[in-house]
Amino acid sequence: MKNIKQMGIWMDHSGAFLMELKDDAILQNTIASEFTHLEKEEGLSKSEKHMHIKEQHLHSSYYKKISDAIKNYQEVVLFGPTEAKEELLNLLKNDHLFENIKISVKNTDKMTEYQMHTFVKEYFK
Repeated sequence: MKNIKQMGIWMDHSGAFLMELKDDAILQNTIASEFTHLEKEEGLSKSEKHMHIKEQHLHSSYYKKISDAIKNYQEVVLFGPTEAKEELLNLLKNDHLFENIKISVKNTDKMTEYQMHTFVKEYFK
């Protein structure tokens, strides 16, 4: 039987917890968005339009980092409390590199690290 590479990603607009399920253990990595509260304040001090352009650029960079991490997996579940997971899914759907990866989206609340790990293990059972 082939070993399927599986990853769960809890994410919101500020950061992502990437959890690879390997032999019933979780290997975790994090990716932080560079669009912070400080960036928002700095952008707004110039103009609202400038802030939105900067936000869009930094979110794009954040989603690119997550996308690069997903490429080597066959099954991925995106979960979390915000719309960030749907935004990422829409980008992935438009990229042929991800057409053979089974990607699911689940709405969840904020979670502790233990709750995230449990969610990923239960999801891929």
